[in-house]
Amino acid sequence: MRYSIGEFASITGVTADTLRLYEKHNILRPLKDDHNKYRYFHDLDARNLLMSRWYRSMMIPLHDVSSLINGGTMQQALGKLEESKHNLQEQLRKSTLLLNKINEIHTEIEQIRNRLRECQIKSVPGRYRLKQTDQNRLLKEHALKQLVNEWMDLLPFTFFCFRIENWLEVLNQKELQYSWGVSLTEDDMRALEVEENDYMEYLPPATCLTSVIYVSEKEPFGVSCFQFMLDEIKAAGHLMNGDITGKILLNEYTEERGSYLEVNIPIQPAVA
Repeated sequence: MRYSIGEFASITGVTADTLRLYEKHNILRPLKDDHNKYRYFHDLDARNLLMSRWYRSMMIPLHDVSSLINGGTMQQALGKLEESKHNLQEQLRKSTLLLNKINEIHTEIEQIRNRLRECQIKSVPGRYRLKQTDQNRLLKEHALKQLVNEWMDLLPFTFFCFRIENWLEVLNQKELQYSWGVSLTEDDMRALEVEENDYMEYLPPATCLTSVIYVSEKEPFGVSCFQFMLDEIKAAGHLMNGDITGKILLNEYTEERGSYLEVNIPIQPAVA
């Protein structure tokens, strides 16, 4: 029997647009009536349609499905299934990484209130950073711009990290020399298969006194924002031994706009 495109779509459970797409890829070959110019499908077209949708259900691209329908061997079918399996495994890996990162970010935000201006000692992992600013002024190097664009595509694994490089002078309450840059942890660098390059700064793992501070948009970022942490280090007898770093945890867009920042001060803990 022969069927109009509407009838065939209804019987096979697909849309007329899908039938036209499959016809375009030479998977279906309806007969054309020279008198009325209509296209008619026949019963054997249903077999090709079913097999094609079976392949597509396993995420095999349509152009590959066309090749399999139009003369594909068993080995070729196995090869395309192997490719699809590999692609799905990679998608699953990336989705799992993303889910774990979202859980990590959710936990960080959930704990902001409890950590606000509360000091604790923790191990901070190694990080790689692309320096984007001097103070709050953006740098304009062309090669850096391209790398930043690539790293921005890695959000939410990348995060915005500051670094205070004159940490010895901080103790004497001098003006901060700080910069901001997009960053990745060592673990995420490996998981995302990002290669090192000369523009990256490496911030090594460190034992840090850490806390969360809130910085209003109206107030400058200075020593006074984390002076309580310096006081804690002095009181506990710890020694500072590296650049102060940190990251934006969350921006709040209320009447008083501001940012919650995690501050990490590398220390050599006092001997008990």
